[in-house]
Amino acid sequence: MLRRFFCFNSTRTAVTAASSTSSKKKPLVFLGSPQVAATVLDALFNASKAPNSLFEVAAIVTQPPARRDRGKKLMPSPVAEFALDTGFPSDLIFTPERAGEDTFLSTLRALQPELCITAAYGNILPNKFLNIPPMGTVNIHPSLLPLYRGAAPVQRALQDGAKETGVSLAFTVRALDAGPVIAYETLEVDDQIKAPDLLALLFLEGSKLLIHELPSILHGSARLKAQPQDDSKATLAPKALYSMQISVEESWLSFDQEASVLHNKVRAFAGWPGTRAKVAIVDDENDRRNIVELKIITTRVCDRSIVQGDEADDITYVKDSLVFPCGRSTALEVLELQLPGKKVFRAAAFWNGLRGQKLKKL
Repeated sequence: MLRRFFCFNSTRTAVTAASSTSSKKKPLVFLGSPQVAATVLDALFNASKAPNSLFEVAAIVTQPPARRDRGKKLMPSPVAEFALDTGFPSDLIFTPERAGEDTFLSTLRALQPELCITAAYGNILPNKFLNIPPMGTVNIHPSLLPLYRGAAPVQRALQDGAKETGVSLAFTVRALDAGPVIAYETLEVDDQIKAPDLLALLFLEGSKLLIHELPSILHGSARLKAQPQDDSKATLAPKALYSMQISVEESWLSFDQEASVLHNKVRAFAGWPGTRAKVAIVDDENDRRNIVELKIITTRVCDRSIVQGDEADDITYVKDSLVFPCGRSTALEVLELQLPGKKVFRAAAFWNGLRGQKLKKL
C-alpha cells in the first residue's frame, strides 16, 4: 500500500511536478528515514537553492508513519517531519511499505528523476526501482566500504574496537552495499565516542561529501571514476552474508571478557539495544541477597591495580566510578547506569544508595 501525508493525489501530481521543474535543474529524489538522514536532506535543500545549482529535490521517499511515545502516537519519520517543517509539499512525500510496489514505481517514473539519493532509507531497492533514474542511485553508507556492509556498520565498527572508520559514497546495485565507490572520507575514532554520536558525525561528513560530488555525478564523470569494491575484503557477518543486524540478546555483558571488549560493546550498543548486566546487592547484616538488573550507560577501561575488593567478584567504588573486575586481570569503570524504569544517574548516586551494602558481579 502507498501512503502519503495529508492527502493522496493521483499520478497527475507527479507529472505536474516533473513538468514544472526548471529546465536548468535536474530532478532528484531523496530516500531516507531517521534523524541522521534529515541532516543529508537539509544539505540537499540548501545546495539546491544556490544560484548555480544543477538540481532540485523533486520528491522524498521515507518509511511509513510509526508509533512513538510507547506506541501511543502514529508519527511520521524524522525525515518526513523535517521536510514538512520546511514547507516541502506533503503530496510529494511518499511512504510505501516496500520500494517495489507497482503504484509507487508508477508515480516515481512519472516524476522522471535524473538521480536518486539514499541515506539510511531502511528498505531494499529492487532492480525495477534502480532502473528508473538514468544517472543511477547513490547511497551514503557510514563505513569504509567494503568493510561493514549491511546493517549496523557503525555499531559493529565500535564493537570491533576500530580506530578508524569513515563514510562512503557509492552507486547502488542489487547486491547490498556492493556498488562502485565514488568517494570516501576517513575519520579517526575516539575511544569514548558512542554509536549515536559517531553515526551523526559520519552522516554529517557524508552530506558534505555528497554535495561536493554531486556535480560529477550529474555530469556522468563520477560513473567513470568510481572504483569497484574488492569483495574479498568485505566484512561478513557470523550467520549470514552482509547481514549484521543487532539483536536484543546481544545486550548482556559477561565480565569474564576483557574490559576493553565490554567497553567497546557499551559504546556500540548505546541508544539501542543498550547493554545490561545483573549484579547482586548483598546485605551481610541481615543475610540478604538481591539480584538487580542494570543498564550500563557510560564506561571507561581502567587499570586492574585500582581494584580494591576482598574477593574476585567484588564491585568497588573508586574515583566516582563502579569498578567491575573483568577477564585477563582487567577492570571496567562504570560511570553512568540506569535501573529499570528510572532515569540515568551517576555511579556515585548508586553507590551512596547502597548504604554500606556490598555489590557483586554475577
